[in-house]
Amino acid sequence: MQPFLLPIVSKLTILSVIDILAVAVLIYQFVLIIRGRHAAHILTGLGVLLVVYLGAVWAHLNLLRSVLSALAPYSAFALIVMFQSEIRRLLSRIGRFRWLGLEGDLERREIADEIVLAVQNMIDAKIGALIVIEREIGLRTFIESGVALDAVVSRDLLCSIFERGGALHDGAVIIQGDRVAAAACFLPLTTNPVMLRRMGTRHRAAIGVTEESDALAIVVSEETAQIAIAARGDLEPDVSMERLQERLTRHAAGKAGARDPQAKPRLKQAQP
Repeated sequence: MQPFLLPIVSKLTILSVIDILAVAVLIYQFVLIIRGRHAAHILTGLGVLLVVYLGAVWAHLNLLRSVLSALAPYSAFALIVMFQSEIRRLLSRIGRFRWLGLEGDLERREIADEIVLAVQNMIDAKIGALIVIEREIGLRTFIESGVALDAVVSRDLLCSIFERGGALHDGAVIIQGDRVAAAACFLPLTTNPVMLRRMGTRHRAAIGVTEESDALAIVVSEETAQIAIAARGDLEPDVSMERLQERLTRHAAGKAGARDPQAKPRLKQAQP
């Protein structure tokens, strides 16, 4: 260790380290929020003014230094006004942090409720739909085949996507966490000959994507207004709303692969 660092290190305590890390995290979160936004240009301008002020002090430009010094007391109020949206976003980001896992459980239940409500509306209107919920295996290839959305999961959004005649009606919606990643996505169809004869395109696509990943796929039939759930290459037909809620909750909790002794008989793929 360099000799000039010894006095600094010797004064560090556990509380000092925690203090430094806390400030670093706040700065990092703020940088993430303003990156690519108009606020980043404002910060750049403030940095330029600071450099100009230091240059004025060094070069003894008293008039310029006096003008900048007179503006300094009002800078705090100006920053609050200019960065009010970023400050709100930072506080919201902190509030969404999953403290002790409690917020995570609540968030999963809210997402499951939104999906269930959307499915119920589609059943009432006899609108077909295919919703795929990502888990550990990424679905980026399929997401890139559709229209990127990156929107919060909500009943109204899902219903509007699958509205008849809509531009995004065909294809699948893929959900990542609490976000609708993309719509109108193309999924691989199962090639099992039994399924080719017995199932429609949405059901075959639901089985196909679950053959290649650990995702959960929900199908709403436009003809029969029934729900089917695909997971691990199996299809569970004629699912009730209570069963759908249960499967969504178990899937979000990381138990998608667990076998349920109370499950209805599934339509499994026969070996060709």
